[in-house]
Amino acid sequence: MKVVLLKDVQGLGRKNDVKNVSDGYALNQLIPKKLAVLGTPASIAHAERLKSEQDSERKIQEDLLFKNLASVEGVRVELSGKANEKGHLFASIHRETIVSELKKQKGVDILPEFLQLDKPIKEVGEHKIIFKVQGKTGGFILSVKAI
Repeated sequence: MKVVLLKDVQGLGRKNDVKNVSDGYALNQLIPKKLAVLGTPASIAHAERLKSEQDSERKIQEDLLFKNLASVEGVRVELSGKANEKGHLFASIHRETIVSELKKQKGVDILPEFLQLDKPIKEVGEHKIIFKVQGKTGGFILSVKAI
């Protein structure tokens, strides 16, 4: 059965992907949980249109960041969070938080998937954040302070 994914489903695909799945999986899991809709010609066309819009938006973001790569290089972004006496943060810092702070503090808008972050940041101190756009890499400093 063809379905169009409404959300990212681990092990199956990303949002707006058209997938062939078993009837039971679609009818008992995906559709009732609103993770997918039945793959009618109209829903498939709509999903493909949305996916192409997202791809073009991503391409625009890549080109813009590629042009402004020098302005982001070496920038210092400061964050603060609650931490214990050993310097471990109570709440880890994820890509989305770093991207929003970079936009708020420096006016640079990048997508979270450009950041090369292996795992969320859980320590107070300075961290070198690497990003990769169109084969070029750059970085900036994230300074995390305890409050």
